[in-house]
Amino acid sequence: MPYIPHTDQERAEMLAAIGVDSFDELLEAIPKAHRYPHLDLGPALSEPEVLRLMLHLSEQNRDVDHTASFLGAGAYNHFIPPAVSRITSRGEFYTAYTPYQAEVSQGTLQSIYEFQTMVAGLMGMDVANASMYDGATAAAEGCLLAVHYTRRRKILVSASFHPEWLRVLRTFTSGMGLQIEVVGDVTEPWRLEAEEVRAALDDQAACVLVQYPNFYGSIEDVQAFADAAHEAGALLVASTYPIALGLLKPPGALGADIAVGEGQPLGNELNFGGPYLGLFATREKFVRYMPGRLVGATKDLDGNRGYVLTLQTREQHIRREKATSNICTNEALNALAATVYLALMGKQGLPHVAQLCLNNAHYLADRIGALPGWEILTPQPYFNEFLVRCPVPAAEIVSQLLERDLLAGVDLGQFLPEHPDKLLVCATEMNTREEMDRYVEAVSRLRVPAGASAR
Repeated sequence: MPYIPHTDQERAEMLAAIGVDSFDELLEAIPKAHRYPHLDLGPALSEPEVLRLMLHLSEQNRDVDHTASFLGAGAYNHFIPPAVSRITSRGEFYTAYTPYQAEVSQGTLQSIYEFQTMVAGLMGMDVANASMYDGATAAAEGCLLAVHYTRRRKILVSASFHPEWLRVLRTFTSGMGLQIEVVGDVTEPWRLEAEEVRAALDDQAACVLVQYPNFYGSIEDVQAFADAAHEAGALLVASTYPIALGLLKPPGALGADIAVGEGQPLGNELNFGGPYLGLFATREKFVRYMPGRLVGATKDLDGNRGYVLTLQTREQHIRREKATSNICTNEALNALAATVYLALMGKQGLPHVAQLCLNNAHYLADRIGALPGWEILTPQPYFNEFLVRCPVPAAEIVSQLLERDLLAGVDLGQFLPEHPDKLLVCATEMNTREEMDRYVEAVSRLRVPAGASAR
C-alpha cells in the first residue's frame, strides 16, 4: 500500500487556507531551471525488485568489508565482536531515550555509569562524562573548560594536531573572542617538541592542545608538554587514540589535565563517518567545569544500589546562561557499544589488539621504506599510523591502488596542499600479512619517474 499522506481535497483545503491557487505558486522564488529535477528512474518496480536493485548498488561501495583498508586519520577499522551488536540491538537500549525523570531508566543509567568508569580508568583520570558527540567536539569542549577555569583567552594547538579537528575548534570558538595559535613547524608538522611549546606559552595561554599519538602517528613527549604548560599556569588537553592506551601510559599518568578522544575504535563501526563517540575525562577539581552530564551511583531508602544524574551542567537545566556548554545530549548507544567492547576485551585483550596494530604498522612501514624512492617521515616512536613520502603524487597512488581493491591511505595533500607527495598510512589488527604484502607489491609496481628517490 503506497504512502500518500494527503488526499487531493485535503491539499486543496490547505492551499485555500494560505491563499494560493496551486502548489506551484509556492515555488516561484526558485528559478525554473532548479525546480522538479527529473530523474530517469525507469519503469516502476516491485518491492523485491527494488531491494535487489538497492543491494546491487550498495555492493559498488568500496567499503572495508570488500577492500583491504589502510585508512586512518581519525577513523579506524578494528574488529568488533558480534556480542557488541547483539547487546546494543536489544530493544531496551536501541529504542530507549533517557527521560527527564532520568532515574526511572536504571538500565540506561547503569550502562552510562559503567562507560564513565571504564573511560576514566582508560584515560587515567578521576572522572569521565556521559560521552560527547565525537572526538573533534570533545577536544573543543576540553579547550573551553580550560578557558573557563583559567579565565585566559588563548589556546595553543600543536601543529601535529588533526587539521580537520582544528577547523572544528575554530568553528566552536568563533565569536568568543578567543585566540587560537598553532605551535610548531606548520610546513613539516610531523612532530612537536617541548621547547616549541615552552617558547609559545605566556600568561594569556589557557591550555595546550596536543594529540597522543599525533595526527601523523608519532608518540610525542606528553609529560614534557604538561610540565611546560603547568609552569606557565596553563592546562594540558590531550586528544588520545583509545586503542593505543593498550600499550601506552594513559594521559592522566603523564600530567594531562583533560583527556579527550574519538571513541569510534571502541566497538563502533566506521559508518561512513558517523555517528561517532566523544570521550571526555578530567581531574576531580575540574568537575564543575565539565560539559555534559555525569551519572553517579547511590542507594535508595531501602539500601538498594541505584543510579542518578549526579551533575548536569548543560544550559537546558538549572545552569541556564551559566552553563559550561550547550551540549544537549550524549551518544548513549555508541557509548554502550564502547562499554561492551571494553568489557569483552578486558585488561588482556586491549593490549593484545594494540600490540597487533603496532606490529602490523611497523612491518608495513619497514617494507615500504625499503622501496627505492619511498621514505617514512613519521619520527620514531610511532604507533599504527605513519607518513610516507612517495615518488609520485599520493592522489595517483590512491587512485591506482583502488583499482586493485586496496585503500592505500589518506592523501595528505587534501589537508596540506604543499605536500601532494605525502601519504598517511594506517594498519590495524584487521590487516593480514597477505594484504600488507599485496600492498607493497602494488606500490612497487607503480611507474616511478626517472631520477625520483627518497630525500
